[in-house]
Amino acid sequence: MRDLYHGEKPPVRAPPCGKITATDITLPEERALTTTVEPTGWTDPDPTPAALLLLGRATDPDSERGVDCPGALPAASDPSLAERARVARAALGDRAFLLGHHYQRDEVIEFADVTGDSFKLAQQAAARPEAEFIVFCGVHFMAESADILTGAHQRVILPDLAAGCSMADMATFDQVSEAWDVLADAGVADVTVPVSYMNSSADIKGFTGRHGGTICTSSNAERALDWAFGRGEKVLFLPDQHLGRNTAVRDLGLSLDDCVLFDPHKPGGGLTGQQLRDAKMILWRGHCSVHGRFTLDSVNDVRERVPGVNVLVHPECRHEVVAAADQVGSTEYIIKAIEAAPTGSAWAIGTELNLVKRLALAHPDKRIMFLDKAVCFCSTMNRIDLPHLVWSLESLVAGEVVNQITVEPETARYARAALDQMLALP
Repeated sequence: MRDLYHGEKPPVRAPPCGKITATDITLPEERALTTTVEPTGWTDPDPTPAALLLLGRATDPDSERGVDCPGALPAASDPSLAERARVARAALGDRAFLLGHHYQRDEVIEFADVTGDSFKLAQQAAARPEAEFIVFCGVHFMAESADILTGAHQRVILPDLAAGCSMADMATFDQVSEAWDVLADAGVADVTVPVSYMNSSADIKGFTGRHGGTICTSSNAERALDWAFGRGEKVLFLPDQHLGRNTAVRDLGLSLDDCVLFDPHKPGGGLTGQQLRDAKMILWRGHCSVHGRFTLDSVNDVRERVPGVNVLVHPECRHEVVAAADQVGSTEYIIKAIEAAPTGSAWAIGTELNLVKRLALAHPDKRIMFLDKAVCFCSTMNRIDLPHLVWSLESLVAGEVVNQITVEPETARYARAALDQMLALP
């Protein structure tokens, strides 16, 4: 592999917007990049100035932190790498099990044994005890969850260690521990149950388990909050404020006034003791850099241009976007909704672009468009590219285990308790 990487380790190459060409997205108008797809499939755009914004050669000052896309696009992967991946994969056989998250690029998904969202993939890994190597094409917290749920004899591999998650990074163990002290000072820690989103680090999952809480996914967040409110008066929801707020207000019927936002960068979280005592939902100031960029203007714009369009968004989107949408659901929900949609129906989807494009190509009988005027792919998810995958697979064939993800035993024990509590939710 030295001829490919010029060294023992792969380069840390972080595509600013993932790999994309000017033919990947339809541009109905220069002023709006929401994609309109005719029933014949995903059509090609003209290279307008707006397309250059889409391609990562500018920034969107109106978006939340974490979605700037400066710089040039990465070069296309070497075509010979696909054949090398096939050879290495065949050589490993049943010794390896490859997981591909829905947001991965197509050239990586091609080699996945199973695709899905983060928790489904971790479960699939745990269901393959015969596999010596779990190669997780996703991001760091997902590989950590796989390590927690798989056997001690199994080794979890992340092809690029730089594939993190901006949301998970917005809540560190020290920050959350300090926040818990703030809750204790306000006299509410004893009546607060932590609920942490699956998109969190092992340390945060471990913290949740230590304090009698549970993990949730975007599909079972309502059940997790119901369970938590049955055991305490308040919930500390980590780390995604939008999923917590949307679930509390949209699904449980709480009001926005019942929710407060804890900012770990401000003294006391930016809240008074009375605000903490009055609140039911204490939301952590975190968000998904992809889903957080969709706006109400995006929804209004697509409704004006495409009569009868169905707006389908992920619950990690902002509250006003979720409130204006026709349907809201997890990644798996979005996939099933499109599969069940009638021929000729039009859908504007608010989630990561790799998945939206894949759905559009898989359902050419439907009009599927992207709910945004400009977009970056999930840049951290797109760090897992074909060169890194080939390097990790060929290294395993050669007997070298690279980029193994391990969780410290005590953290893993408490994190597993929180995950087991989620699995036991009614």
